[in-house]
Amino acid sequence: MTESLYPRSPITPAERSNRKAADELLHIAREMRPKLRKTQAEHERLGGYSEEIHRELHDAGFYNALMPKRYGGLELELDDFFRIGVEISRGDPGVGWSFILGAGHSFHVGSFFSEEGQAELFGNGPFIAPGRTIPSGKATTVDGGFRLSGRWDYCSGSMWSTHVLVVAPAVDANGDMLGMKMFVLPRASYTILDDWGGDRTIGMRASSSNSVEIVDAFVPNHLTADYDVREHVLGSEGTVGYELHGNPTYLGRSMLYFNAELVATQIGAAWAALDEFEELMKNKAASFPPRIPRTEAPEYHRWFGKLLALTDGAEAMYMAGIRQYVELGRLWHETGRDFTTEDDARLRAVIQQSARMANEAVELAFTTAGTTSAKKGSAMEKYYRDVAMYKTHIAAQWDVTYGSAARYHFGLPLTF
Repeated sequence: MTESLYPRSPITPAERSNRKAADELLHIAREMRPKLRKTQAEHERLGGYSEEIHRELHDAGFYNALMPKRYGGLELELDDFFRIGVEISRGDPGVGWSFILGAGHSFHVGSFFSEEGQAELFGNGPFIAPGRTIPSGKATTVDGGFRLSGRWDYCSGSMWSTHVLVVAPAVDANGDMLGMKMFVLPRASYTILDDWGGDRTIGMRASSSNSVEIVDAFVPNHLTADYDVREHVLGSEGTVGYELHGNPTYLGRSMLYFNAELVATQIGAAWAALDEFEELMKNKAASFPPRIPRTEAPEYHRWFGKLLALTDGAEAMYMAGIRQYVELGRLWHETGRDFTTEDDARLRAVIQQSARMANEAVELAFTTAGTTSAKKGSAMEKYYRDVAMYKTHIAAQWDVTYGSAARYHFGLPLTF
């Protein structure tokens, strides 16, 4: 089976223990690939992944990947976390989406929440929390915190969540607006609605993107943070998370990060489609005369070669963009070189370009694999559906984000 060409980046001696932990998780994720593929239909019916898979991820430490070491986490570099996300998505893009969006919001808590808040959220084992940043509901100030009610849709990663992270407008007792805030609530304070899985959507059925409902829940002040994750000024001190952990990962620049979570599933889907195409080449004849094996047919050579180029290219661009993001954080940490909102927006565009290449690879694999691969229940049909679902996401509307980056470059406010 064809494997990734993308090389690991150089590391310092201080990073070596983290790299070993990341390599172990990556190895486990590769070993899980056959099981994830075998259970794709089951997970689509469930709307998420099974308790067996959850337990494997939990026991191996996957959910600790981005949790700070201060609280028993692994505190991996972002490029390592996303490599793991790509590999899980290669087994099943929907499962990858659910895992990444559940485990990944340790990044936001570790960046923006107070020491008291982080100690409570991270102090009792793995933190698994879907995050919904489209504001909904309403939060009203009360003594010591807020009363929060509302419903938030598309809370991906909800099935095995320990918490939920949502954004809502906050008002004082008189109803005057205080601004947007992020709120984190424990599992007992929200209800996961039964509105995901099965045939409710065309794809990403295993992503556990259920809606979440909160009814008059109390949220203490230390489990809230101002919602300013796109344009916050780092200055010389950075974020509360950076001051607490001394790690530029927790500077909290979020535009690349938000897109990289989703695009990991698309790189994984491209690899999965290429794997399926390769198996079909080995086991089926060409679809047109002469009916020679596909491994001997020049047309299939061209298609497979292009699939390799698109998938390798997509992953190389994706990982290079993330690594550049990591380096900008490190430069800020070591030299004071500013890591700006515009830097983040430009690298988000790089990540989106890698998604476009990955999507093209899946489309090429689907359209040239043969009509049998379009039948309901085939692996190729599933990957095509999962990609189609991703392409409906606002983060996949390239012109919107390109326009937003250009507006910001010329001194206008970001629109997305």
